[in-house]
Amino acid sequence: MKILFIINDAPYGTEKAYNALRLSIQVLKDKLDSEVWIFLMADAAACAIPNQITPNGYYNLERMLKIFIRKGGKVKICGTCADARGLKNLRLIEGAELSNLSELAEWTINSHKILTF
Repeated sequence: MKILFIINDAPYGTEKAYNALRLSIQVLKDKLDSEVWIFLMADAAACAIPNQITPNGYYNLERMLKIFIRKGGKVKICGTCADARGLKNLRLIEGAELSNLSELAEWTINSHKILTF
């Protein structure tokens, strides 16, 4: 099964990105035959910026994205969204890459399930 998570919210401030990552990691753990993709749009583009420092005991989306990628998940960031936020030329966490709406459309067409956060 192919599952697409589209995340729109900022990395911190709400827990939408956090909950999307929690669920996507769990799917990869429980369903080893699934392909799971995350597409970061709007303010969620900042989720893929490295060197995030969070207080002890607080979730860290950079670490969660790295776990997701290590388990075989794919992460793409909307290039237009990143550019609008001044992020396009910044380094991203390893395994995440800039993309575009054409690729999101392809992932959408090829997905069995799509979840938005």
